[in-house]
Amino acid sequence: MFIRRGREADLPQVLALIQELAEYEKAADQVTNTLADMQRDGFGPEPIFGFFVALEVPEGPIVGIALYYTAYSTWKGRMLFLEDLVVTEPMRGTGLGRRLFEAVVAEARHSGAHRLKWQVLEWNEPAIGFYKKLGANLDPEWHNGNLTAEQIQQFPCDPAIEAAVREVA
Repeated sequence: MFIRRGREADLPQVLALIQELAEYEKAADQVTNTLADMQRDGFGPEPIFGFFVALEVPEGPIVGIALYYTAYSTWKGRMLFLEDLVVTEPMRGTGLGRRLFEAVVAEARHSGAHRLKWQVLEWNEPAIGFYKKLGANLDPEWHNGNLTAEQIQQFPCDPAIEAAVREVA
């Protein structure tokens, strides 16, 4: 098994794995990300995510991914957020997930991150077991908040704030 940093040419396979994960999480209809979005966001002038890929053989098909981005904690400073760790179903249980996780830990160490964070669905017992086996802390005290794209567009903001944001951008 081989782990390497992701390349732009990997994105079609990466997006397919993201869609496989969404199906596993019973949310296939919620994936709106596109190949063009991923090319812009991962390989454009200001990349906002990175990823590692896993292959059974060099230059073979991708059988796992770990996608992360840099975030910031007001208490700790720089941190990495592991957005998704996906291993194809036939490759689960082979140690591939651990190797991908290790790549993200090494990236966190290399980048000077003070924390590595991720989320796991409360019903995903295999993933919970995986992270517990690694010695990770799973915090039951925090709730996840989010706004959808539609809610962001409809959210009432003071016009002066909107103008101030446009000036900075």
